Amino acid sequence: MKTLGLLGGMSWESTAIYYRLLNEIVRDRLGGLHSAKLLLWSFDFAEIAERQHHGDWDGAGVLLVEAARKLEAGGAEGLLLCTNTMHKLADQVQASVSIPLIHIADATAVAVKRAGMQRPALLATRFTMEQDFYKGRLADRFGLDPVVPDAAGRDMVHRVIYEELCQGIVTETSKAAYIAETERLRREEAADSVIMGCTEITMLIGQQDFDIPVFDTTRIHAEAAVEFALG
Repeated sequence: MKTLGLLGGMSWESTAIYYRLLNEIVRDRLGGLHSAKLLLWSFDFAEIAERQHHGDWDGAGVLLVEAARKLEAGGAEGLLLCTNTMHKLADQVQASVSIPLIHIADATAVAVKRAGMQRPALLATRFTMEQDFYKGRLADRFGLDPVVPDAAGRDMVHRVIYEELCQGIVTETSKAAYIAETERLRREEAADSVIMGCTEITMLIGQQDFDIPVFDTTRIHAEAAVEFALG
């Protein structure tokens, strides 16, 4: 089993889910007392979020590269960025180390394609929904046609992530708002599925809330990482 290095704490709420999922999937695959071999670097997310919202992606990149190199030096044989948004810097992180980075968008796109879907609704941070590093990768590399909420919808989805989910707050009001926005995208934009494109969204909604396929990027990423570790 290879050792995985996790760049986490973005937020720690979803990183805790990663830790549980990685260990559960390894246990399910290998049985008995088996668990995942992991190294975790957990950021103070306030320092990352401040750079995100001020557009200081270079500053955030410096922090990620430094941590990635420490994980590699500590024995990690593969890297996970435990966040969709910070995959904006995935190429920079990958270039800084000699071990592979398991890309969350690639793993998600493979799952969407395997399910025969083409036009997923992408719910995520404003950065992921509005910038091209994620949507463009889904389109250019995998031929998908993701759709995102309108400006008001993007504001709502983004606000819930930072002001609620990243702080461990889960409410029925926000759940209803996410479901309603997804139904609107389905009705008005012909969305055929849903990508939970922020790793905290799994705290709020899931497949049980929809009758179209839902792609949980947190679980999909963890499953891809275990495939790498055991492959």
